[in-house]
Amino acid sequence: MQQQGTREARGVLVVQLALAPVLTVTALPFGLSVALSVLIGATVCLVANSVFAFQVFRQYQARDPQSLVGRFYGAELIKLSLALGLFFVAFVTIEGLSWPALLGAYFAVQVLSAVFAPDWDARQDDEKNT
Repeated sequence: MQQQGTREARGVLVVQLALAPVLTVTALPFGLSVALSVLIGATVCLVANSVFAFQVFRQYQARDPQSLVGRFYGAELIKLSLALGLFFVAFVTIEGLSWPALLGAYFAVQVLSAVFAPDWDARQDDEKNT
């Protein structure tokens, strides 16, 4: 049986995975460089959050809350370092990237996934109660 946090994290990551191509296609009318910037920003967000979720929820044990808090802080540092590193690599290696599009896509995927992520436990509880 999966832990509640693991299911919720998976739901957020699935929404992020779906948002990346949607935002990229939406950006195509603004040019290929903007669409590429959006794709890279969305992908950086997805990769960083995937690493965060893996670090926090691997061998998850709710019985040890202090260890979990330490994992959250460590995983957040790794996530931020990874995101900054990937942004740096993208700007050094790819010419013509749009800062606003890249960062906007990163933040859009981060925020919209939290808004639209399915709450599996609430849905299952509602189905059981009806």
